[in-house]
Amino acid sequence: MPASSPAPPHADGPAPLPAGAAVARAVGATKVYGAGDTAVRALDDVTVAFPTSRFTAIMGPSGSGKSTLMHCVAGLDTLTAGEAYVGDVALGTLSDRQLTLLRRTQIGFVFQAFNLVPTLTVRENITLALDLAGREPDRDWLDALIATVGLGDRLHHRPAELSGGQQQRVAVARALASRPRIVFADEPTGNLDSHAGGEILGFMRRAVDELGQTVVMVTHDPLATGWTDSAIFLADGRVVDELDAPTPDTVLDRIKQLGEG
Repeated sequence: MPASSPAPPHADGPAPLPAGAAVARAVGATKVYGAGDTAVRALDDVTVAFPTSRFTAIMGPSGSGKSTLMHCVAGLDTLTAGEAYVGDVALGTLSDRQLTLLRRTQIGFVFQAFNLVPTLTVRENITLALDLAGREPDRDWLDALIATVGLGDRLHHRPAELSGGQQQRVAVARALASRPRIVFADEPTGNLDSHAGGEILGFMRRAVDELGQTVVMVTHDPLATGWTDSAIFLADGRVVDELDAPTPDTVLDRIKQLGEG
């Protein structure tokens, strides 16, 4: 990172992890919904790791367990068996209060719906989580985010005055504003056209490359996966393949092979 770049994520929180270390991981992750004849095994003994300063895609057909995996590693849902970690912290050992604090300080979230507050300005939406926590934003980090998101001239606008792509860029900036260890994005381009979706993917790519962020994205779109460093493929609750430096063509080929398998 250039000397003029802002400090890396979470500099005012837990100590930064070594390059290549797992920011978050799952070990033997199993998630079962229901019981008896109606039980559904959404995750089946999944072990994965998400390295620092990398952009990782989780892919798979509907019902493959990709969103369940993200929710469990992000502390939004609990595992039936196995363990999820953020840094060296085992999420299953935390109380509800501790888990809420960890999500607030170490994890950012971006969802398909933008979830912006319509009465707040762009700047107020970006700093919302920090404001609610009573924390002052790091000015250098915030300035770097605003520059990266490319909406410096829209900070006093409200969401209704923005395009869908601009609204989602604000949502991504909000996820990054607290300098989390990791950002989880669930189908972040699902409500956008291809041009706006490309803007969001480019923004997340720059956040990894220029700001040292770690991003994990659930997607079904091979074009979106082409922006990432690696892809994990799930089917029937299991990891069935992994691909480094994916391109849309290699992802489509891999999906075709899995379908024939």
